[in-house]
Amino acid sequence: MSSVPGKKGAAVTDLYRYEGFWCPLARLEGTLRAQKHFKPLPNQVILSSFPKSGTTWLKALIFAIMTKSHVSEPTNPLLTRLSHECVPFIEFDFRSSSPKLNLDVPLVATHISYTSLPKSIINSGCKIVYLCRDPKDVLVSTWHFIRKVLVNEEFSAVRDIPLEDAFEFFCQGLSFCGPYWDHLLGYWRASSESPERILFLKYEDLKNETGSWIKKIAQFVGYPFSLEEEDKGVVQKIIDLCSFENMSSLEVSKNGMIWLEKNGVNTMEIKNNTFFREGKVGDWKNHLTHEMAMQLDQIFEQKLTGSGLTFNVPLPTSR
Repeated sequence: MSSVPGKKGAAVTDLYRYEGFWCPLARLEGTLRAQKHFKPLPNQVILSSFPKSGTTWLKALIFAIMTKSHVSEPTNPLLTRLSHECVPFIEFDFRSSSPKLNLDVPLVATHISYTSLPKSIINSGCKIVYLCRDPKDVLVSTWHFIRKVLVNEEFSAVRDIPLEDAFEFFCQGLSFCGPYWDHLLGYWRASSESPERILFLKYEDLKNETGSWIKKIAQFVGYPFSLEEEDKGVVQKIIDLCSFENMSSLEVSKNGMIWLEKNGVNTMEIKNNTFFREGKVGDWKNHLTHEMAMQLDQIFEQKLTGSGLTFNVPLPTSR
């Protein structure tokens, strides 16, 4: 660990640069542990994303897809547990006061960049679903998350970081798992080379055509909807169950809490309602100036040049 370069004061806590990406110490340790010890199952599905790109929602959707045949609607764990409990990360652990869930669902998640994924995943051929989001919305969501969560003992140096400072750090690539453009490009290029193994999704597309994309995701991960399930409205039931309106209104989401565990010890408490803020496309317009948005667009256009990946996000016509 002593050989890993750090950046003091970046964003809200010290970040450490490992294999080209910045992350806090606890996440770096988890990444190293996952690289060494994680062994995917033969039918494993990996849900990957950059932080604050819609991970909570996609976890719920794919969990519901993969359990649709053996979990009844009234007893669905998503009604009483946060999706982060149902779908564990490979580099860190979330726990709550509820008993550990044992459904044997071969689904895990990660924020690790493609180039830093455990070799066991790369060599296994298991399916990877990657979700990305408009960088402007990622920045704003990250800023809100930081202000709500990271004020505790582990991050004692945290200040109420101004949006302007968060913007500057983000533009420099100094964010959790950043630079975001490199995170994007790693999975984008891998999905272009192996589309049968890596499904690259945009949050905006998933929001605009949820039903269509749910069926594509289900087919991709090996849990397609049968004609009978479609006739019974199972697709729409999953959409309704996992909708922002429904999930944010659940008792567990409003008043529950999870803990970030490290070596079996709770190191950080996070209120579940922290993971539910707006869930909208284009909310950045309520926070960023026109100049900030233009600068961020220009940075990503330059960084993504020649890749074929763009973020031409249609803005909502109404709020």
